[in-house]
Amino acid sequence: MKNDRRRPARPRPGKPAPKKAQQKPAPRKAAPKKPSPQPRPAPEEPRTLRLGLVPGTTPGRWIDTWKERMPHVELELVPMAFAEQREQLAEVDLALVRLPVARADHLHVIPLYDELPVVIAAKESHLMAADELSPDDLAGEVLITPGDDVLGPLDLPTVAPRFPAIETTEDAVATVASGVGILVVPMSLARLHKRKDADYRILRDGPTSTVALAWPRDVTTPDIETFVGIVRGRTANSSR
Repeated sequence: MKNDRRRPARPRPGKPAPKKAQQKPAPRKAAPKKPSPQPRPAPEEPRTLRLGLVPGTTPGRWIDTWKERMPHVELELVPMAFAEQREQLAEVDLALVRLPVARADHLHVIPLYDELPVVIAAKESHLMAADELSPDDLAGEVLITPGDDVLGPLDLPTVAPRFPAIETTEDAVATVASGVGILVVPMSLARLHKRKDADYRILRDGPTSTVALAWPRDVTTPDIETFVGIVRGRTANSSR
């Protein structure tokens, strides 16, 4: 017998095993760019804003806001006499004045509020028995008009005093407190010169006194605009 030796079968060529897909490395994220530091604004130099005040004006709430908003600018309060308010406007940056003010066409003038007139008399005066007074209630009363009067002619049924003129409102209040005559002033002046032996009542239909903010037309600085904005109730972020 022939040797029946078969050659081992050669393996059939097959398809090569698929190579594993190589995973591409994830792209590196670029490091975030750091914002370049912004230059700090140069600190503002200290300076002063001069605010004139005629007697009776009360800027307290505006002063508080100014100190919060403009701590680097000192607000200097400068007392002014009503009779000289127009001349003294040249010595300040702006002022709270009483209207009318002379040569107003050369000024920026912003009316702020009107003050009611009151009658000041001795605390024991019969006039103080009423809550309010009318012009007719003052018939025959001696009306004192001080040298620094701010209301002007009142057209009341009163009589003029027979004693020398009194120069200041403060002295006139002391006189009426003694029981001599009456005085008519804006309410803020009655409060300013309040005494234990005098009192006041609102005068119905009497002349009001208008308080305004004023400054020269040819001098308007950023600080003045800021103060005007505060008075008008603008916030720190409001546009002018």
